[in-house]
Parts: sequence; C-alpha cells; structure tokens
Amino acid sequence: MNQKIFGPHLTIDGKECSREKLRDIQVVYRILNELPQEIGMTKMTLPYVVEWKDTWNQNKDSTPGISGFVMIAESHISIHTFPDQNYVFIDIFSCKPFDTEKAKSFITKQLEIKKCEINIVKRGIDFPR
Repeated sequence: MNQKIFGPHLTIDGKECSREKLRDIQVVYRILNELPQEIGMTKMTLPYVVEWKDTWNQNKDSTPGISGFVMIAESHISIHTFPDQNYVFIDIFSCKPFDTEKAKSFITKQLEIKKCEINIVKRGIDFPR
C-alpha cells in the first residue's frame, strides 16, 4: 500500500565530529544558509544562530555550543551542537519529499561527522490532503 504522508522528518545524531566546527557559529550559519538550496527547499528567512551555555551540565567551564534554526517554506531545519560531548543534533522537517541521503552527506561533510544515527519519521500519515 502506497501510504501518503504530510512529509518526512529527518533527524541526525552526529558523533565524533570536528570540535572546532561544532564551536564555530559561522560554520553552523553557513550550513543552515546553504542546505535548503542543496535539498530543493525554499528559505524564508536568514538563519538565526546563537551561542549558548550548557544549563543541564553542572560543569560551569563547559564550552559554549551553537544552536541555529532556519525557517523554510516547507517547514524548518535546526542544529544544536555540544562541543564538549563532540555531538550534534540536527532536524529537517518538510511537507514535501527531499533527498535525505543528500542532506545527510552535506551535513556530515560540513561537520566532519564520523558516526551518526539517522531516523526518518513519516509525519502526518492521516493528514487530509
């Protein structure tokens, strides 16, 4: 049965990344700025990217992470980096199909991710079209 969905939600949990890139606000901005075009999406805003300090970790000397978001006509893309843990969380949600392998390849290359867990959730399987 060919199931219709509202859209795919790709999540990437990246491990063993470039710590330098996880700390670089310009790298995260560039990924969010270029990725929509790479996967055929329409950027509605410039990326919003900020440095943040770990509040869940009791270590007050932790390295600031970077969080960023870009709104696309099809939904959104977000990135949250954790340099001390050498980890990144990325979400791409879209109301139209996109090449998830191309997105994964682009991101893993940009952040030099060596290991990652990929999940693709089929969102809105009962969304009326």
